[in-house]
Amino acid sequence: EGRVEVYHDGKWGTICDDQWDDRDAEVVCRQLGLSGTPKALSWAHYGQGSGPILLDEVQCSGNELSLDQCKKSDWGQQNCDHIEDAGVSCDPFTGTDVQLCQSDAVEGTVRLAGGRSPGEGRVEVYYNGDWGTVCDDGWTDLGAQVVCRQL
Repeated sequence: EGRVEVYHDGKWGTICDDQWDDRDAEVVCRQLGLSGTPKALSWAHYGQGSGPILLDEVQCSGNELSLDQCKKSDWGQQNCDHIEDAGVSCDPFTGTDVQLCQSDAVEGTVRLAGGRSPGEGRVEVYYNGDWGTVCDDGWTDLGAQVVCRQL
């Protein structure tokens, strides 16, 4: 999560939050390779940037692979100040207040434990009334992707 900055013509710059919404955030998260619940944040939620404001009026459908494919103003054409810098949260727990209680767990439910943030940690699986760990023999990125999708 943070202020969204883009690199264009040899410079890093920010994006104005005019028309900025969760569909734009979805494209940013996808472009960064992050899963989760995309949430657009406005009014320099993560602080004001410096340097040029490179994009304005970004209007993604949500299906694009990168911001460059979205409808937007021409590079550098904007009417904003850094108080309007756009931000994004790709946090899988954004907007959810659900806490999984042990009594709510069903067979095969996964959780992450012992991590520094909710999106990382030791993989644990609920089975036969208990939480257990997963052995790393044969563990690959594909297994991690399945866990992330399940979470």
